[in-house]
Amino acid sequence: MDIEPVFIALGFFAFCGGLIDAAVGGGGLVQLPALMHALPQYSLATVFGTNKLAVLAGTFSSFFSYMQRIKIVWALLLQTMLAAFVFAFFGAMSVAYIPKALMQYAVFFLLIVMAVYTFIKKDLGKLHTQIQCGKKQIMLGIGFGALIGFYDGVFGPGSGSFLLFLFVKVFGFDFLNASASAKLVNLGTFSASLLFFIPSGHVLWMIGGMVALCNIAGSICGTFLALRYGSGFIRIFFFILLLFLIGRMGLEIFAG
Repeated sequence: MDIEPVFIALGFFAFCGGLIDAAVGGGGLVQLPALMHALPQYSLATVFGTNKLAVLAGTFSSFFSYMQRIKIVWALLLQTMLAAFVFAFFGAMSVAYIPKALMQYAVFFLLIVMAVYTFIKKDLGKLHTQIQCGKKQIMLGIGFGALIGFYDGVFGPGSGSFLLFLFVKVFGFDFLNASASAKLVNLGTFSASLLFFIPSGHVLWMIGGMVALCNIAGSICGTFLALRYGSGFIRIFFFILLLFLIGRMGLEIFAG
């Protein structure tokens, strides 16, 4: 296997993953398989840990760009992120004990529901509702943060897209604000996962650094597109991504 072409391809897919993640989440479905192909000699945990390092860098870059333009609902999101952080760490610890096949079926079904709902509700995520951050909303945020945080620690693909959908459907955000908010929560889940992967030696720093740089470049482009074209663009991009995820996961489940 020629090393140089493999890593050029890996950098390209990392760029694409960062671009998709910055706009709608789900970039891991592009970047993670590329890492698995480029690093067949390493364990799955090492590939996961290296991927988390790269996506953390890209997500931080995109969130910083969003923060300049989007008003973040800190009262809700800080507690959501904290719950996601704690449960993502437990999820990473539990990775060997959770049946991934069962989780794949559940995620596949949820993706279909999200795609159908997004297609039917033409006005979904067009307007931003100023929510009242009362006890009910904060408890919902903590609950959703815990569930998605645990899922991200165990499995991961599509966690940003689930967050995006929940912020739009449950809390009344438009797609642009929801995308920025999902990035903040994902900063918590990725950081927590790395607290497990780094001490256990499951991060390849040189490769992770290279992939992170490409991921950051993609994130900058994705954030620019999202801010430039707004919620309408993100809604269409989100729907296309859901169809891609459904197709890819369907092939893994039924053809694999």
